[in-house]
Amino acid sequence: MNEKAGLYLHIPFCTNKCPYCDFYSVKYEKESAENYANQLIAEFEKYKASAFDTVYFGGGTPSILEPEIIGNILNAARQCFDIDSQSEITIECNPGKNLERDFEKYAAYGINRISLGMQSAVKKERLALGRKAGKQDIAHAILSARKAGITNISLDVMLGTPKQTAKGLQETFDFIEKMNVSHISAYMLKIEENTPFYNLQNKLELPDDDTVSDMYLMTVEHLSQMGFNQYETSNFSKPGFESRHNMKYWQLIPYLGIGKSAHSFWNGRRFYYDKDFNLVNDGVGGSMEEQIMLGLRLKNGIKKSLIKRDLTPYIQAGFMEENRENISFTPKGYLVSNTIISELI
Repeated sequence: MNEKAGLYLHIPFCTNKCPYCDFYSVKYEKESAENYANQLIAEFEKYKASAFDTVYFGGGTPSILEPEIIGNILNAARQCFDIDSQSEITIECNPGKNLERDFEKYAAYGINRISLGMQSAVKKERLALGRKAGKQDIAHAILSARKAGITNISLDVMLGTPKQTAKGLQETFDFIEKMNVSHISAYMLKIEENTPFYNLQNKLELPDDDTVSDMYLMTVEHLSQMGFNQYETSNFSKPGFESRHNMKYWQLIPYLGIGKSAHSFWNGRRFYYDKDFNLVNDGVGGSMEEQIMLGLRLKNGIKKSLIKRDLTPYIQAGFMEENRENISFTPKGYLVSNTIISELI
């Protein structure tokens, strides 16, 4: 396989923790953020001369850092690694901050893809998720990125959230169409342990499971009508704008994650950094089970020959479809994919 690896850099700082989030993050303080960036850069030496063609700043909220710190990290990465000149370089941003100056700096550093945490275009739905930025702030962020020359823009959308309705979801679709972005990540809310939502779940005004399923199918249909191709369970892009970095995860192409809680699939092994920046071995990766489990997330699916069971019942029920030698889930099938995958492996 000729593709180079992906580099993931975890920035664990946030202004405040969203009530549904279980990713590792801490409250932003300028001094601790600067120290963390230095720790991150120091780790690069362990992997010197590795070759990458995608870089992804995830979090947390990477855009909470001063843009110069992001630039320092990226500059250090370029000095230590072989980073392809045609790399996709993504940073996750919170539209609650005025990002005009940041985007100009990001563009100068070679960042060419923005992932914006929108969640919803509806104010009451965003407030219920602890997101304070309004629709105007999101629009301003998109226009500011374009003005800076960054045109590859992804928006996060959440489904099945408190106070969400089909009418509200339609408002979000209308906004997406108006803003003409190139990528959408649409995730169904999962109530995770050790989050405020977990403790409040009996009091949250959540849509029922059937409604959430309908919202997912509605999302697939509406985004398709807008020219988005569904290429993975939760990801949709205009032609040619698939996330090159995230594709590596599902195709078992090596990726290196650096930073607290960052995971890697590197030299055939899985490992991660704990919250004290120690490396923890997570065993061998790339098994047949992983190939099936991760490959079936993709719209192209996997080779039928990987599965030893009879797939006819799933195809007849409309959960899976054949495309020559491949098998993949239908949108309806994605809704029950975890159950089916557990039966197949």
